Amino acid sequence: MLRESYPYYLANEAVFANTDLEVTDKYSGSVATRVAMADTETIDRAIDWAVKAEKPMAAMPPYERQAVLNHCVRRFQERYDELAEALCIEAGKPIKDSRGEVSRLIDTFRVAAEESVRIDGEVINLEISARARGYRGFVKRVPIGACSFISPFNFPLNLAAHKVAPAIAAGCPFVLKPASRTPIGALIIAEVLAETDLPKGAFSVLPCHREGADLFTVDDRFKLLSFTGSPAVGWDLKARAGRKKVVLELGGNAACVVDEDTDLDDAVERIIFGAFYQSGQSCIGVQRIYGHAAIYGELKRRLVERTRELKKGDPKQEDTFIGPMISEGEATRLHGWIQEGVAKGATLLCGGDRDGAMLEPTLLEKVPKGCAVVEQEAFGPVAVLEPFDDFDAVLSRVNDSVFGLQAGVFTRDLYRAQKAWDDLEVGGVVIGDVPSWRVDNMPYGGVKDSGLGREGVRWAIADMTEERLLVIRTPQ
Repeated sequence: MLRESYPYYLANEAVFANTDLEVTDKYSGSVATRVAMADTETIDRAIDWAVKAEKPMAAMPPYERQAVLNHCVRRFQERYDELAEALCIEAGKPIKDSRGEVSRLIDTFRVAAEESVRIDGEVINLEISARARGYRGFVKRVPIGACSFISPFNFPLNLAAHKVAPAIAAGCPFVLKPASRTPIGALIIAEVLAETDLPKGAFSVLPCHREGADLFTVDDRFKLLSFTGSPAVGWDLKARAGRKKVVLELGGNAACVVDEDTDLDDAVERIIFGAFYQSGQSCIGVQRIYGHAAIYGELKRRLVERTRELKKGDPKQEDTFIGPMISEGEATRLHGWIQEGVAKGATLLCGGDRDGAMLEPTLLEKVPKGCAVVEQEAFGPVAVLEPFDDFDAVLSRVNDSVFGLQAGVFTRDLYRAQKAWDDLEVGGVVIGDVPSWRVDNMPYGGVKDSGLGREGVRWAIADMTEERLLVIRTPQ
């Protein structure tokens, strides 16, 4: 069970300043716990401490950073059930999905521990002409400095981990703002970090209201801002971020193409997972499904059948697949998008009803262009189906989107797989699986309105470090 209250963490230390933030059980709607909220003065102090920690963090030898990360791996393993239960309550995530996210939290810290001792440089041959004779170049990577992190509600453990673990590996102090709807996972991470010998000020984890968090964006003491969330918020933050480096992991309306040679048994199971796991609240959840005309009828029949079988209800139950959305307001929004699509001519194949924050898993067919449910990011349990008969043409339809995060293509044709990789305007193409697939050591991110930069531990470390050149001249 959750504790009665949780502190925030300022400069490595727990502070029970207040109990101003109510965190609800997303299924029952009741208050599950209360959390201390940081004010602007506290955020300012945290930034000041992070700046003071820049030199001692940079001076930590890699094996000491690795020891911190390995300690976290051990403690997360020991607190596995506690972390999963907290996630299930604060996010409304089905318990099986919650356990999966705890496993990914552990994976991310484990990968960061491995990468922490592999932050290498290179030797550059500078003798490209006679005037450079006797010159040698060397490059090393140094920590960028204090980092600002803003993480979202849908993966409150793993997406925080993708900022925190690389920062420790790179030697960067940070201040993290977790989502106010789901702060508990990040606070448990902070509690574990507080058990280590990180320098004073190396980390602060501060739940706060969005309107009081401008310093996370505009303060020039930060050298990097990493934000995961909605495109509208992300691009606004970038416009106000000033001189600091900005990494944005934003939204998507991911497409999945099912070619005529596909094993439908396999594809249907993967698409059902990709579209509806954790109630579709994933930026790479399957939202647009394109089935080849030769198999479209059977694909549609099987998808509707499997969608109707999904169990909805209490996320604490082992067999629940569809839990609540993060709030009734979000469920109401998406329910309105479904109704708009049907009113404009789409066919409702199954689902479509709402009860509070619970929205039925929904499949729509042939949604007209311009409808929000196909043009925007649904971020909930809904997907739209459409047939195609020309592979090149369907790739163009996938690209006809303001988003470009990931795409999935079920095909056994090597040349079509390569064509998809060449032509799709996305950050990643997944062949033989859904776009929802991600493993924590791969480069992950999007193009267009889906973001800027890449996460994945090694790529995040690259963003959190800068190249520093050394040139040595040998007199001739």
